[in-house]
Amino acid sequence: MIAYASEATAAAQTLVERINAVILFPLMTLLTSVAMVVFLWGAFQFVFRASDESARTTGKRHMIYGIIGLFVILTAYTLLNVAAGTFGISVPR
Repeated sequence: MIAYASEATAAAQTLVERINAVILFPLMTLLTSVAMVVFLWGAFQFVFRASDESARTTGKRHMIYGIIGLFVILTAYTLLNVAAGTFGISVPR
């Protein structure tokens, strides 16, 4: 019975490691890139179209959304690392 439990635990751990390596962390990298592009686009609009008030407002909004997105992604990454470390699951670097 104990051997079966350790085999099942090892299989579950392997499955979670594969999901982390193939789906979660690459998706988080993609979302980080998107949030950074949104922030940079907002900064571009804010600086290079400074004479247009509506463009500056849009640029500010995009910068705020980019910062919020980066914060959410960083928080999710931290929580996933803590959870993985708690359960002894390797995290792709």
